[in-house]
Amino acid sequence: MLHFTDDCLIGIDTLDDEHRYLFKLMEKIVELLHNEYLTDRYDMIKNVLIELDDYAELHFTHEEDYMRKIRDPELIRQRAQHAFFKERVHIMQIKNIDNDEEQQIILEDIVNFLAKWLYQHIIGSDIMIGKLPPLEEWMIKDDPCKFTDEFLVGVDLIDAEHKQLFKIIDKAYHLVINQVSAERDSDKIMEVLTRLKDYTEEHFRDEEEYMEQINYSGLEAQKRSHATFINRLEEITLDKIENNAQKYMESLIEFLLCWLINHILQSDKKIPN
Repeated sequence: MLHFTDDCLIGIDTLDDEHRYLFKLMEKIVELLHNEYLTDRYDMIKNVLIELDDYAELHFTHEEDYMRKIRDPELIRQRAQHAFFKERVHIMQIKNIDNDEEQQIILEDIVNFLAKWLYQHIIGSDIMIGKLPPLEEWMIKDDPCKFTDEFLVGVDLIDAEHKQLFKIIDKAYHLVINQVSAERDSDKIMEVLTRLKDYTEEHFRDEEEYMEQINYSGLEAQKRSHATFINRLEEITLDKIENNAQKYMESLIEFLLCWLINHILQSDKKIPN
């Protein structure tokens, strides 16, 4: 049984207090699990899951708001972990627990999940809040993969293709939000990454052809930049992903978005229209 101890302190009073409460909720569930006098725990289980869901939502909102305020670079990773937690709790809420055996199983599942998730999340992720250099502005957005007007360059074809690239990266981002697994999601991962590579090459060809047509002086610099990006995509292999799919995909998405956004804002915006 895990308890909130000093090594769980992250040094932010509000978040530490909320972590303490989450551990108390876990203790309440453990007591319910080992209560031999209750013959039907249906309502109690439903209520404690609602309480866990509501409080976690409140806590995650506070945590993400704080991280957004300080532009913490772990924000994207935290969002993915929080989304995974909420999805697991939602799945537990809809499970059938009409009899004592099913109630015992769900309580054991909840305790095992919370004991592992809470401790690992706080020690492995929350402890780093405020300890790293701040993010770029685009990374603190609620939806970092959304194409907005600030990325428009004024050339219809290029803008349309940039929108499509953001959509493809967004598919990869949602794999991360759902805690991607190489064993379970290898086909989805490779499908998204293959699509990304193929479409990126198509876009770069179209963009370079347009720049040739208008005799753009920055064409050669653009070609070098494009080649560098394509080389990075070609380095992606399933072996690298299998070692730690979640961590690899998180790092890859951060690179993809950072490169694409900076390239659009710093280079493509200079293309005459």
